[in-house]
Amino acid sequence: MSRAVIYLPRFSEAAGRIASVLAADLVEYSETAFSKAVSQYREIAAVMSIGIAVRGIAPHLKDKWTDPALVVVTPDLRLAIPVTGGHHGANAMARELAPLGTIPVITTATEREGLFSVEGIAAEGGYSLVNRDTSKPVNAGFLDGIAGIYSIKGPAVVIGDKETAFLVADGEYSVGIGCRKDTGAEEIEHTVRTVLARSGIRPDQVFIYATTAKKSHESGILDAVRALGRPLLYLDDETINALPPHSGSRASRIGLSGVAEPCALATAKRRELVLEKTIIGGVTIAIAR
Repeated sequence: MSRAVIYLPRFSEAAGRIASVLAADLVEYSETAFSKAVSQYREIAAVMSIGIAVRGIAPHLKDKWTDPALVVVTPDLRLAIPVTGGHHGANAMARELAPLGTIPVITTATEREGLFSVEGIAAEGGYSLVNRDTSKPVNAGFLDGIAGIYSIKGPAVVIGDKETAFLVADGEYSVGIGCRKDTGAEEIEHTVRTVLARSGIRPDQVFIYATTAKKSHESGILDAVRALGRPLLYLDDETINALPPHSGSRASRIGLSGVAEPCALATAKRRELVLEKTIIGGVTIAIAR
């Protein structure tokens, strides 16, 4: 785990004790300390005022899924305050400082109440959250005592609404699949494997396959993805149409902006299209990460 403790020189003794507990590298504060630390470390403790730390980290914040975890520790070691990435390591890091007598100041609602969070479950189990927009309603459901946790082993099809979070085994790539009506499983599987091989991607590096819910009645895609050994997610029209494809598509005939590219992007971690749609026979494939 990559960790750093950024400290003002006058607080070097406290920083050393923190670094020892966290197994972290020591980085003396400078104008470029946060810039360098963000490029090298996922979790950062800062021994300084919260104002200095916030100004240092602010230019490097993008979204909660990629921001580094930052914990400000008061120089007297009394308080550890997660500032960013509470669900993504900061809360846990603050609690690790308990041997120093440090009190973690937890502000995220679910963890403050000692409850599950979507992000916490994903981190602990090594899963990826496919549909990140669900984290807010599901975490609210945990707070209200109405959200459940269900573990399903495939091959399986899981159908949920917009407030259902889908966690899958970790991996790098998402693959969107489109096909002509009633295309067979063998053709789809062969096309997927061919396109992955051409792209230098192993099947075990794919964490999710996705297609339109309009294909949920066809067995070809489902059976092909079963053979590929990863989950298949059916996406509704609204989710697909929120992400226009990079290239033209004939899917407009069925009320969609596209299929393969939007499905790959909607389930990707970074919304980065790796391979624009590739058509082989009756099958269309796109890859994102």
